Amino acid sequence: MHLAEGILSGPVLAVGAAGAAAGVGVGLWMLDEDRIPRVAVLSSSFFVASLIHVPVGVTEAHLLLTGLAGLILGWTAFPALLVALLLQAILFGYGGLTTLGVNTLTMALAAVVCHYLFSDAVRHARRSVAAVLAFLCGVAGIALAAGFTAFALVSSGQGFVEPAYALFAFHLPVMGIEGLVTMFVALFLRRVRPELLRAPIYNLRHGSQ
Repeated sequence: MHLAEGILSGPVLAVGAAGAAAGVGVGLWMLDEDRIPRVAVLSSSFFVASLIHVPVGVTEAHLLLTGLAGLILGWTAFPALLVALLLQAILFGYGGLTTLGVNTLTMALAAVVCHYLFSDAVRHARRSVAAVLAFLCGVAGIALAAGFTAFALVSSGQGFVEPAYALFAFHLPVMGIEGLVTMFVALFLRRVRPELLRAPIYNLRHGSQ
């Protein structure tokens, strides 16, 4: 779901860069030594999973693992995805440096939303309920990222309305696959390493926890 260079308008690029910078700032503030290894693992997993691209107009369809990143990383998904996207842009030409902020924001923000919607319930609900919620988390991660990316396209001009609809439609099959991957990984972690599903929480009133 990497948006390429030369597509988005200047204001959209500026908003994306500012939003990504703010998110990375919060993520780094909440990142401690104990969480660095899991951030590195999720960043490398995203890097590998999203190397297999299916062209969809001005973007591509591929696994994102945004829902899973939300469950495990919370706000630290921002620096994790930034590093992965930066390496992909430099090494393989996916996306680009000018669109790095927008691409980071659309994917990492989706992860953070999934974190607040599903993380606590996936950890504490009984197994059958947690399985359903983890699947929905994976679906929501792709749906939100696709929605945010489509919104960035539409905000850059009316000529991108049809590509924006196509982008979302082509990611519908990916949502199901991502949901299954997230479900199986989340259930496995609940059984063997439940502490990995405790992402740092940012509370606007009380700060990080």
